[in-house]
Amino acid sequence: VSAFCPADLEAQDNQDSILEPLCFPEQPADGAGAPSVQGPSLQGPGTELLVCLFCPESVSLQQKDVLLKHLLLEHKLVIADVKLIADLSKYMLYWKGRFLEQPVTDFCSVIKTNSTGPVEKQEDYFLLCDVLPEDRILRERLQQKRLEEVLEQQQVERDDGSFHRLCMFCSEEFAGNRSSLLNHMAREHSFSIGLPDNIVYCNQFLDTLQRKLDNLQCLYCEKTFRDKTTLKDHMRKKAHRRINASNHEYDRFYVINYLELGKTWEEVQSEDDRELADDEDDDWSDWQAHPVSAVCLFCEHQSETMEQIYTHMKVHDNAYIKLLRPPLPDLRFYQQVKLVNFIRRQIHQSRCYGCQEKFDSRDAVLRHIAAEGHMMKLPDVSTWNQPQYYFPTYENDALLCTLSDSDEEESDETNHGEDVPVIAEDISNLRALKQSSVLNQLLKNRGSCS
Repeated sequence: VSAFCPADLEAQDNQDSILEPLCFPEQPADGAGAPSVQGPSLQGPGTELLVCLFCPESVSLQQKDVLLKHLLLEHKLVIADVKLIADLSKYMLYWKGRFLEQPVTDFCSVIKTNSTGPVEKQEDYFLLCDVLPEDRILRERLQQKRLEEVLEQQQVERDDGSFHRLCMFCSEEFAGNRSSLLNHMAREHSFSIGLPDNIVYCNQFLDTLQRKLDNLQCLYCEKTFRDKTTLKDHMRKKAHRRINASNHEYDRFYVINYLELGKTWEEVQSEDDRELADDEDDDWSDWQAHPVSAVCLFCEHQSETMEQIYTHMKVHDNAYIKLLRPPLPDLRFYQQVKLVNFIRRQIHQSRCYGCQEKFDSRDAVLRHIAAEGHMMKLPDVSTWNQPQYYFPTYENDALLCTLSDSDEEESDETNHGEDVPVIAEDISNLRALKQSSVLNQLLKNRGSCS
């Protein structure tokens, strides 16, 4: 609670009292008729009356500051966090009844002013806030009731088939469900106010936006322009075909602002982000990974570690090492990947990858490969160096995780110009280019195959 001096307030009764924290406006005022919004207001333009807690005084909801000032000056009572009360009218009625039953000191914290000064200058002021459990429960119930009303209204709008409106940008007519118009504006005009299911009081929302456009006002920066053409060009060039999220005038149209007591969508979102960050910092020291199930490339043998599977594959005359390491110096990393996936797929299809002979079972082809010595017999590179073998035959193939770049690949990365021909735009010898073309080579291969 901000410090205040009651004596000064009473001496300057004709001056405005500061009842809530102030903030500088983010945009220049458009005129005297523009509503003043301090923080999120979810209550909307209601017509119900606010009654004084102690006397017959009453004002409309839009004049709540007048009543709050009256409570402070006449009855020395301050209500904390008024803007967070979902239904101020019912809140005031509740406490008016309670104050008739029991003295105000049973509910409010007492603040003594000038406590070190003379007794005759000391005064007691009363603070009604949610530190009192009864007040907290009341605020939560009002918030819950407001949320239920909003969700009920949202459901009515979802099911409403009588929606009828023109697009505010192209005047195309839409009827049926509101989502058709909202999706059209997002798709055709790059103007999105959010998913239809996240919006409530949609007609009022669109009325607010249409009123701004009719007043030649930018929907984002809210500057006013001399004509519609200038406004349209401004919103397009400045990418202002959106609403300003920091403008609390729009808060009441989004369901998320009703979910938690006293929290706007920005605060709810920031909490979600912090929870994600906290999850990333969790201690995983006691986490135990599942053991690796590594499978030999040439038989059914499985091991729990890669070291064990490498030891096992030595019984195959180090065929794995010979296939994927020198003396095949041109085998780059992705070629290793494709070769492993090719061998895996051929064996899975009970086909020898060396001679392409088909067998009845996996065991039969493995026996054939071992007996015929086809472990080191590879078909032409063009057979297995194909894009489809980028994809693992077995998604949990631990062998793929152990492949590493060779020294030759590193040198290729630094001197890739030696391996990949680069053709300049100025082609002086077109005949030589055609003869060395990759497409020409492919056509030759196709002709020989046929």
